[in-house]
Formats: sequence, C-alpha cells, structure tokens
Amino acid sequence: MSRYREAIDQLSAAQKPAYGAPAYSRFINRPVGRRIAAMAYALRLKPNDVTAVSAVLSATGIAVLAFSDITTLTGIVVAIWLALGYAFDSADGQLARLTKSGGPSGEWLDHVVDMAKTVLLPGAIVFSLVTHANPVNAGLIGLTVGFATVSVVAFFAWLLVDLLQRIHPAPVPPSAKSDGSAPLIRSLLRLPSDYGIMCWLFVLWGLPVFWWAYGLLFAANLLILLLALPVWFKQAKAAGAGA
Repeated sequence: MSRYREAIDQLSAAQKPAYGAPAYSRFINRPVGRRIAAMAYALRLKPNDVTAVSAVLSATGIAVLAFSDITTLTGIVVAIWLALGYAFDSADGQLARLTKSGGPSGEWLDHVVDMAKTVLLPGAIVFSLVTHANPVNAGLIGLTVGFATVSVVAFFAWLLVDLLQRIHPAPVPPSAKSDGSAPLIRSLLRLPSDYGIMCWLFVLWGLPVFWWAYGLLFAANLLILLLALPVWFKQAKAAGAGA
C-alpha cells in the first residue's frame, strides 16, 4: 500500500491542466483514473498494460451492445463496461507521467484504441438496430451515422492540429496565454463532447427517451464541431506560419 499512497501523492501534484477539460473528465474520470493508475503502479503494470485493459473493457461493452437485445438491462451493462474502459483510458496516461515511461508508441496505441471506440460504438448501435429492432428504423440509423461522422471528424481534426502544433510550434502572444485557472462554465459547456456522457447515456437504452437524448447530444456535438473547426483552422495556419 505504500507504493499506492506514494503514487496518489505524486499524481495529485502532476495532473494535466484542467483548462478546457469537459466536466465529466475533469471531476469524475480523471480522479477515478488517478486511483486506477496508482493501483497499476502498485502492481508494477506498464502504461500499455493499462491501455490493453481499457481496450478489452470497451470492446466487451461494445460487443454486448451489438449482440444483445435492446433492453434497459443491456444498456446498464454496456454503460458500466464503457465507463470502466474510459476510466482506464485516463489511467494509462497518468501512469505514464508517473513512471516517466511515456513515448510516441504509447501515445499512438492510446489514440488507436480511442479511434476504434469512436468507430465501433456507433457501428454496434446500427448493428443492434438492424438485427434486433422490428421494424428497422432508417431514421435512427441515419442519425447514428451522422453522429459517427461528427465524432470521427472532430477526433481527426483535433488530433491533426495537435500534431501540426507539435511539429511547428508557434509563439503564443502574452494575451493568449492562460492564467492557469479553469472556469467551471467552460467545462460545463464542453460536457456534451465528453465520451463519458455517451457511456452513461446507455442506461436509457431500450427506452424511447434514449433517442431523444441521443439526438440532442448529436446536435450539441455538431454545434461544438462547427464552432471548433474555424479555431482549429486558425491554429493550423499559425503552426504553418511558424514553420
């Protein structure tokens, strides 16, 4: 337990900046991930081991969603597996920072798993609708495909601009630098884009209200993407100017 307590103390003092982090990640997923990372440290696991556990947990939830009947019980099981996978997804990066063992290969693996979840989760929804819904609702399938498109574009656009900024770092004007504070309102406004909200949305699976909530979440994510794209474009342009 001494290694666990040592890890908790070090991780508490070495967290990623909270500025811009959605509320679920900031207040729930990262604290839970911190404890998982500390336990992994106590068990002498490597960050890639934690990533593998995250992938298995998420894949299990996605498989249950795809192959089980459309019921609330199925949704609750799916939500738990997906949320656990998301918590381990936070833990691998924290463990890497704690052990100073992070690197490009670990980051690559983490992003591959994230991208797989982004694609497979809506795929599982569509598969479930086709195999278990009677009659099959083409509108719901279209909504799911639209949500998948928004999610993939958002993930790729953010990842690419982050890569460009690393390759061509541009000087940040003093007026643009954060003072280190993390406004609560910013975290709350970004809440719809947090994967954790999607995880727990499945507790409504099998109920008509699920699709109303899913549709509202899609609209919110589409709006966030449309607002973010011009910002990312400017950031990419600034990175090119700094080359």
